[in-house]
Amino acid sequence: MARVRWVKSPEQLKREAERVPEPLESHVRSLRLVYETDPAVAAAVVPRPLVPAERPEVCVTFSQVAMQITPEVRFEIGSAVFGVRASCDGTPGLWLLTMPITAEQAVIGGRETYGEPKKLAAIELRVDEGRVSASVTRMGIPFLAAHGRLGAPLGPRALVEHAFCVKALPACERSRGLDGEPLLVQLTWRHRHDRVLAVEDAALVLRESPFDPVADLPVRRLVRVEYEEGASESDGRVLRALPPEWVLPILHGRYDEPGVQGIEV
Repeated sequence: MARVRWVKSPEQLKREAERVPEPLESHVRSLRLVYETDPAVAAAVVPRPLVPAERPEVCVTFSQVAMQITPEVRFEIGSAVFGVRASCDGTPGLWLLTMPITAEQAVIGGRETYGEPKKLAAIELRVDEGRVSASVTRMGIPFLAAHGRLGAPLGPRALVEHAFCVKALPACERSRGLDGEPLLVQLTWRHRHDRVLAVEDAALVLRESPFDPVADLPVRRLVRVEYEEGASESDGRVLRALPPEWVLPILHGRYDEPGVQGIEV
């Protein structure tokens, strides 16, 4: 009898659904930066129904992540987050502009399951002789980088963060816009940090890239810079369907379209 691995039995589907941990736990080392940007720009990149935060802040995180996919399988990746503070129905969080990541498996799972704006990238996070540095490179461009000196310990902590993204499918016939309703998704990240250090003499560099235009959100002032080690759990849920016209102006951001001119603000 031949074995065909392109198809799963109902019993296999049920068994795998029961054995995969939910929420997914990860062991994480991160360099986290929060900076203040131009208010008009921050407001312009946040789509409806989200509301831009009162303070125009951007959160940037560089991480090395070891995910426990199953009790037997551990998966290590580099990842980054670049998002603007916003809220939905009174819940504060981040509107995710881009989530570079080093592994194809993580790109596929994040984009197809949650609509996360993930893209393959080369990511480095280094801690050496009291200093920390990090960078993200895509399409040959090191468009995001940071560095600083490890400072005073801030103690362990636990916190919950939310983020928002859109799960949507571009239409096969581009003139139709989307195939199906776009869905607004809320992510929940639960962090337990065993070690947190302030980072001093820090700098964040946003380099020009037509594929990842983070430089459009200039750094006016660094608000907080910290180095973290600990564990994190993540999951997500659909909040609601959205009108396609709310999504189409921002959907191209998850694809590499260097000819995009953008809007004036």
